[in-house]
Amino acid sequence: MYGISNCDTVKKARKWLEANNIEYTFHDFKKSGVPQSNLEAWLNALGVETLVNKRGTTWRKLSDSDKADIESGAKTQELLSEHSSVIKRPVIETPSGEVITGFTPSQLEKYA
Repeated sequence: MYGISNCDTVKKARKWLEANNIEYTFHDFKKSGVPQSNLEAWLNALGVETLVNKRGTTWRKLSDSDKADIESGAKTQELLSEHSSVIKRPVIETPSGEVITGFTPSQLEKYA
């Protein structure tokens, strides 16, 4: 699981995983950065529209040119690494190789 430890959605996901005895490893973007190989895989699996949280304050604070560069793919990885809070959280890589972003229990019940 990847995200930011003080994110409410990440907290809910971690609590649910622990309550259902599902082992996971947590990688905090703020402390350890965004792993570039993972970011590329997430973009390939989910696309920009799903991976980027356009409802948050980080997105709203970006310049129009940065937003356009993210959406067009021109500098997507670079800008998502620089502004990791714009990545929809959590990002979960499942044992089957599926990539999930955001959290609803139904997404993970098959792993419980």
